[in-house]
Amino acid sequence: MSSTMTESVGARPAATRKPRRAGSPLLGLLAWVVGLLFVSPVLWMVLTSLHKEVDAATNPPSFFAPLSTEGYEAFLSSNPWPPLINSATASIVSTVLVILLAFPAAFALSIRPVRKWTDVLFFFLSTKFLPVVAGLLPIYLFAQQVNLLDNIWLLVIFYTVMNLPIAVWMLRSFLAEVPTEILEAAQVDGAGVARTMRSVIAPVVMPGIAAAALICFIFSWNELLFARVLTGTVAGTAPVFLTGFVTSQGLFLAKVCAASLVVSLPVLIAGFAAQDKLVQGLSMGAVR
Repeated sequence: MSSTMTESVGARPAATRKPRRAGSPLLGLLAWVVGLLFVSPVLWMVLTSLHKEVDAATNPPSFFAPLSTEGYEAFLSSNPWPPLINSATASIVSTVLVILLAFPAAFALSIRPVRKWTDVLFFFLSTKFLPVVAGLLPIYLFAQQVNLLDNIWLLVIFYTVMNLPIAVWMLRSFLAEVPTEILEAAQVDGAGVARTMRSVIAPVVMPGIAAAALICFIFSWNELLFARVLTGTVAGTAPVFLTGFVTSQGLFLAKVCAASLVVSLPVLIAGFAAQDKLVQGLSMGAVR
């Protein structure tokens, strides 16, 4: 009897051992290859920014050319701070306005659905169907009539309107995952709609709010077409400033790469700072 028990105990780990997947090393290798393909342009830009203009413009490229910081020195000496401040102002203010407007709208379309809420959602989505360049002339003429050309607050208004439909759709999918028991408990405690949204719902969906805010911030920071047309010397943003490195004398490749890396730092810092909440938020509305 003891030998039988010993055999059964000894055999139990073998029975519960999970077989290893034969394709996992190949999938891991494939993931690394795809990841390196995505990162390789960024690495190439970093390497080019650390070369002199003569070495950066060689064809084929010179991998072992001496390193230099001339590109960064030229960028910092060209007074990039006003465009960076304009980009930060337009992106941060518009993102805050988008979240303040999109959160109640998403609440009304998910937790407390209004009548014909699907039509409202598709109306928000239909505003993104029009090509951006098609609305350029009417917006320019309107800004000219109200004396808002070369004004950073015009970009704040435009970026808010541009990102609002995206934020409503994203926050609506996040709010749809909130359990109804939380709302019922808040109602029992006597919380109103505003208190429920601020103190109960917002902390629960904070990862989703962070994800929507980061995406809206990136879209605003990277926008070039309207900023190029509607601004000038006063309200020019960082992407507009980057186009100044393309002159009649040619393309200053090392300077452009150095400037692009510096301009990309705020977005990278914001992404790393909100990395945990971003991953939670992007996966929050994925599973029903």
